[in-house]
Amino acid sequence: MTKTEGKTASAAVKDILLSNPDGLREVIRTVMQEVLEAEMDEALGAAKGERTPERLGYRSGHYGRTLITRVGKLELRVPQDRSGHFSTELFERYQRSERALVATLAEMYAFSASSISAINKRLDESLKAFAERSLQEPFAYLILDARYEKVREAGVVMSQAVLIAVGIDWDGRRQILSVEMAGRESRCAWKDFLVRLKGRGLKGVELMVSDDHAGLVAAIGEVIPEAAWQRCYVHFLRNALDHLPRKHGDDCLQELRWLYDRRDLDEAKADLAAWLGKWSVRYPRLTSWVEETIEQTLTFFRLPRQHHKHLKSTNMLERLNEEIRRRTYVVRIFPNTESCLRLVRALAVETHENWMEANRYIKMDDLREHKKVALRQAA
Repeated sequence: MTKTEGKTASAAVKDILLSNPDGLREVIRTVMQEVLEAEMDEALGAAKGERTPERLGYRSGHYGRTLITRVGKLELRVPQDRSGHFSTELFERYQRSERALVATLAEMYAFSASSISAINKRLDESLKAFAERSLQEPFAYLILDARYEKVREAGVVMSQAVLIAVGIDWDGRRQILSVEMAGRESRCAWKDFLVRLKGRGLKGVELMVSDDHAGLVAAIGEVIPEAAWQRCYVHFLRNALDHLPRKHGDDCLQELRWLYDRRDLDEAKADLAAWLGKWSVRYPRLTSWVEETIEQTLTFFRLPRQHHKHLKSTNMLERLNEEIRRRTYVVRIFPNTESCLRLVRALAVETHENWMEANRYIKMDDLREHKKVALRQAA
């Protein structure tokens, strides 16, 4: 979008808000419609009219849908695809984040400070209670990740880190434990984040899963040194590309990927030795790097086999980040840090509540039995 187009769109929104008593409703309707169209683009792998070999299907008109919101009824046009496979979760997931999105739009455009305060007050109270709640039960597993959002501060647009922690309790349920903003993903930022978690009662962590960001790894070692650390194997395989020439076959990395599906550590190490022997002549830079660093990605083999697929990567948290990205995309640049944190936390609360109401994510009896067997073998 050009700068001129951006100004025109902003001016149009302001005109709607200032001249029309139903202006806010129209803005929200427009934003919701954009989200639906963006979801369809993502589902089809192509925008409307775009020619691309990655396209997965074609549009087939729209159907009407009324959404009841706090600003009134919104008449929306839901896109359809020819195969009938497209579906949206927008309506089910909209309720809580509606107020956060309304508040963000209000700050971006023509609302007074008193109007913004009225919109935010009740929402901020519930989000603060969620963010500061005591963590009574222990969490055996902790998954950490960060994503970035664009925020305008003092007239300057910058990327700010959104730090997220998800815990798995001994009932086998996932809980979003914390969502905070940081200027950047540094050791100090992660350390403060983890210290605040411990201050709220975080305890009993046996395994932590994250990427290998140096600041994060250092903070884990300082604040929760008793926990084992699992380096996300998906990030590890992506990093492996940095150690390969541009033109390379896929077989090498595919065979490396297969190591993570083995039943136990002995099988994985046997296959690793064979892999190193096969590829060391052709890709010495890669095999040397893998030999030095792969141990960090094999920690999950200490767990019961039933837990391997859930704890060898941060994929579960990556999916949450992708959902956040879909919802923050319509804002693009937040007017300030507070509005960004408000919307992301509102989305996090929705997800947290859905997780708590859903079936258990994993069976923790498997870990209990695994620990008993380990104790008997050590005796």
